Amino acid sequence: MLMRMMNTGEADLLAALHDGLWDQPLWSRFLGLLQGATGAATASLIVRPKEGPAVHFHAGDSLPLALQEYFTRDDDAARLLREGRVYAWDELTAADQGVRTFATPEGFGFRHLRTLRLTDANDAHAWLTIAGPRDMGAASAALLSRLGPHLKIALNNLAALERERRRASISSEMIGRLNFGWLTIDARCRIIDQSANVQDILRRTALLRHGRYDRLTFAAAAIDRDVAALAKAFAQDPRIRPRAFRLCQDPWMDMFVTAIPDRQPSGASPAVAMLYLSGDRWSRDDRCEQLIDLFGLLPSEARLAWAMAQGRSIAEAAHDLGLTTETARNYSKKIYAKTGAGGQADLVRIIFTSVLAII
Repeated sequence: MLMRMMNTGEADLLAALHDGLWDQPLWSRFLGLLQGATGAATASLIVRPKEGPAVHFHAGDSLPLALQEYFTRDDDAARLLREGRVYAWDELTAADQGVRTFATPEGFGFRHLRTLRLTDANDAHAWLTIAGPRDMGAASAALLSRLGPHLKIALNNLAALERERRRASISSEMIGRLNFGWLTIDARCRIIDQSANVQDILRRTALLRHGRYDRLTFAAAAIDRDVAALAKAFAQDPRIRPRAFRLCQDPWMDMFVTAIPDRQPSGASPAVAMLYLSGDRWSRDDRCEQLIDLFGLLPSEARLAWAMAQGRSIAEAAHDLGLTTETARNYSKKIYAKTGAGGQADLVRIIFTSVLAII
């Protein structure tokens, strides 16, 4: 048995344990190596988070459901076992008489068991268990004990990874609601990478699209030519001044094109330019209806408020809407009163920090 462990190598086990966060299912290679190293019929890892259902990973036979339930039940019986210590079946029953109510080891289909309990930084409990019909010996118990600290690190890393995934998911959702996205392109305008929401932006607009051979193309021929020229220029000199483009007025969409920051000449990525897209998924008429709902404006007031929020002066907005300047000024006073704005700059702040920014 010890020779089998030496052949497998603890270094391989440790590498598989720490790489197991990227396995599908998690830790599948590690558990397979552990099963082979110990000669067990099953190598099992049960993780019970502080909140939510427990998950069970295994190589070989699955642990009997009754034993899985014992490890994952909500009361504190399982916690009677000291963390970091390896227990055999007889020691399990000695520490917790409730185990005897399940069955004998033979009733589970094996005679011998070794199990190790750990708790991560978020108070999630984990059980690493090997079991089989033959005695796996003290060497197997010693191996589990040595693996314990490394498994605890892996569990903490898993918790941190899941936390970052949740944060990234929330951030991605918020970026999507703001209708903001980014792409990177190479010197021939081929898309190299993009944010998760870019495909949604492309589906909602005909202003730009993912063309043949992964090339980013624009509906406006002039913009298409300018972006292509910029990409070629950035490939030669990343210090060239970036440019901003207005792709559409209603609903508005802008684009900022700049060189890849801190691009290394010998870098493996062929991306030379980054394109930031920012816009509105709603038309001007939609936004006016939302302003009516949000601030109780009249339709005529809402149209003026939205024009002013776009940076138009009262006189410019009046001309665009077919109003006299005096009428627009009277409307603006009512808009300020209903929104609580102290002037045009304050009106812009109030509108674009309201829920309109995320819908």
